Order: sequence, then structure tokens, then C-alpha cells
Amino acid sequence: MKDLGKVNNPFGDDKDFAGCSIFGMMNLEGKRFSSADPVKAIANMHDRGNGLGGGFAVYGIYPDFKDYFALHIMYLSKDAKEKTDRILASRFHIIYDEEMQTRPADVHDPPRVWRYFVEPKKGQPEKLTVDDYVMQAVMRINTETGKAFVFSSGRNMGVFKGVGFPEDVAEFFCLDEYEGYLWTVHGRFPTNTPGWWGGAHPFNILDWTVVHNGELSSYGINRRYLEMYGYKCTMQTDTEVMAYAVDLLIRRQHLSVELMAKVFAGPLWSEIDEMEPEQRRLYTVLRQTYGSLLMNGPFGFLVAHHGEMVGLTDRIKLRPLVAGTRGDFLYMSSEEAAIRLVSPTLDRFWAPRGGEPVIGRVRNPAVIEDLTGESA
Repeated sequence: MKDLGKVNNPFGDDKDFAGCSIFGMMNLEGKRFSSADPVKAIANMHDRGNGLGGGFAVYGIYPDFKDYFALHIMYLSKDAKEKTDRILASRFHIIYDEEMQTRPADVHDPPRVWRYFVEPKKGQPEKLTVDDYVMQAVMRINTETGKAFVFSSGRNMGVFKGVGFPEDVAEFFCLDEYEGYLWTVHGRFPTNTPGWWGGAHPFNILDWTVVHNGELSSYGINRRYLEMYGYKCTMQTDTEVMAYAVDLLIRRQHLSVELMAKVFAGPLWSEIDEMEPEQRRLYTVLRQTYGSLLMNGPFGFLVAHHGEMVGLTDRIKLRPLVAGTRGDFLYMSSEEAAIRLVSPTLDRFWAPRGGEPVIGRVRNPAVIEDLTGESA
């Protein structure tokens, strides 16, 4: 068996603090497009990774099953699949399931990957929303089956990830056969956490996904806070907390994206003290309420869900993020070169300031209702 610490890493470096690449591409009219440009863009940042992780989140890929939750599950043992199938059968109607189509590619030791389209059975506890019911099932599978991990759990979207360079992960999962209106992509250079299939990016819960370049020194306190709300961190990497924190703040507690950014990349107390009274009250309440979700450390990340893509960096921008638009497309990336490769001419190009989110939204809410069966 290969030493994962040396796979595609000829320099034998323990760390590369400039590593990891992120790229996002979204059609603001909700029109679907192929994987060609996202794969080309992330491959252009090949040297920011080392082959220990790559992955894609794609929205709008299952129009024939848009009313059902699409569960992508990786199995590291036969026993784990049997346990998972029992849990799924007890909680869901399984509309269709299959082993996911793959092809030979330069990825490391792939597990079995299975896809299920499901709907919750009637009679779930009244206090739970459908989304919370699915979230609880995901947490149960990830913690009780031993070697099964749900790596995608939303409607009409999917995460595809593994141990390899992102272009090889795309080949493995046959992503040239898919179309979506929003793609986010990640190439990984793990620093403090292992390179394994579940630990590759994107991280997902329901239709929320996160790709991240950086390092969260606040992982411990972030994790303990989220566990109070029923989230269980099982993927052995710091970025997982960011996906769950986004779900908690926006879906469950109804904060806006702008307020989420103020929680994750909030100002120092000394700066809050110097603000105008109304702004000072707002930041004081956010810090007092969500201080445990402040993301310490260098980071640049993309958050996506149906109809929206958000880019954000830490307050002093220790990780790069640039953005551009051309016609109906919004691009965000670690490097300008990746954007220029797929769109040499841009209507606008800029480098957002640290702590200030870049937000792209599908222009017509009816498109999102059509994609998800729910009102935007």
C-alpha cells in the first residue's frame, strides 16, 4: 500500500501553507453546463495540490429525481453497507439506488460508492422538519455504521470527491456526463489532517457545500458548539465544521449570508468599540451569541446551495480569492489564471477585501423552485 504522505508529493513536504485550490462557476440564469470548464480551471491550479484530495459539488444534476434526496455514500466494508441499508429502509422510501458509475482513473484505493434517491417515511416526529429528519439520518449513518459515510445528501445536487487530483476525480466519477448550473471545485494539499476519501472537499450537509483553502485553528471550539445542535464531526478535518455552521446559521436560525460572514470573519472587540452605536450593537450581539463560531486562522472558502454561491476570506486575507463576471456567469477562484483560462475576456474582475463576502444569486426565484420543488 502506498504511503499517502508521499503520493504525488515528490518534495516530501509536511506542509505547504499556500496549498489548496478552489474554483466556483455559476450561471446566474440557472442554465446548466458541462464539467469541461470547471475541470479545466482546477487542473490549471494542479501545483497547488498534491493528489491527496479533489472534489466537485454540482447543482441541478438530477432533474428527473429533483423531488427526492440524493444520498451519495462511500462504503469501506461490506458490513457497513448492510448496516446502512437497514437504517435507510427504516427511515426512508428508497425510490431508486445503484452503485455509482465510475471508470479507471489515477485515484488512490477507491471505496464502493453508492447512490440512493429517497424520501422520508410518513410519521417522523412533528417537531422535526424534513431537512432535520434527513440530517439526523446522515449523522446516524456516519457514526453508527463504522465504515460508511454520507458525503452528499441534498436534492438535485451531488458531491463527488476522493483521493487524487481533482481532474482525476472527475474522470473517476464520469463527470463529463453530468451538467449543472453551479459547480464548485477543490484541489487539496492536506496540512494537519489526513488525506482520505471522506476528508476530501467539498463538505456537505443537505444542499449546503463548502470548499476551503486554509486552516481553522478554532476547530475544537467550533466543533463543540455544533455538537450541541446535533451535528457530529466524523470526517477528520477542520473544514467539516464550516459546512455544519453554515447550515445552522442560515437554514435553522435564518441568518442572512451577510450576517453569516460577520459571524465567521467578525471584527476585533477593539474595533467594535469604535463603531457607531447601531453597528456596535449588531456586532456585539453577534459576538456574544456566536463567538464559538468565529473562524480563527487563515481561510478562503466558497459556500454553495441551490441558487447561491458565496465567497469569503478571513479578515486580513491570508488566503487568496478573486472573482469575475462575464455575461450570465460568475467565477470565483484562488487564482486569476484559472478564470482567464475559461473566460479570457471578463466584464468585471476584482479581488474582494478580507471578510467581505462575494454573493452570486440566480436571478429568477422561479428557476430555483423548478430545480428543487420548493419556493426560493
